[in-house]
Amino acid sequence: MSQENVELAYRSYDAVNRRDLDALLALMDEDVESVSRIVAVEGGLHGHAGIRRWWDSWFSAFPDYNIEVVEVRDRQDFVFAAFRARGHGASSHLPFEDTVWHASRWRRGKCIWWRVCATWTEALEAAGLSE
Repeated sequence: MSQENVELAYRSYDAVNRRDLDALLALMDEDVESVSRIVAVEGGLHGHAGIRRWWDSWFSAFPDYNIEVVEVRDRQDFVFAAFRARGHGASSHLPFEDTVWHASRWRRGKCIWWRVCATWTEALEAAGLSE
């Protein structure tokens, strides 16, 4: 495991929780490929413009969204983090809590790919890896 990649992943989660888009973008490669939890609505996201689009739509829907990392695993240049997401819907104010897996791939200090998955197995498969 690259401890540097794990630390970078933690910094990205912290940037999300602090609502610091500039800090998050500083960790993302210009050509980052992303697949968020609402891919059916957003489609795939590409580059910093895609990250901005995700940011705007996500925090419009869930203004108090917050993540808590509960487990981190690594494989090669991937970091896998299980995190507990909490928040409320902007319109409904209904609370939610969900645990998901976030898979990210890092190269030269930048995230080049990330995807949110429902399970550890799904995250591994999305990264092209297996148990």
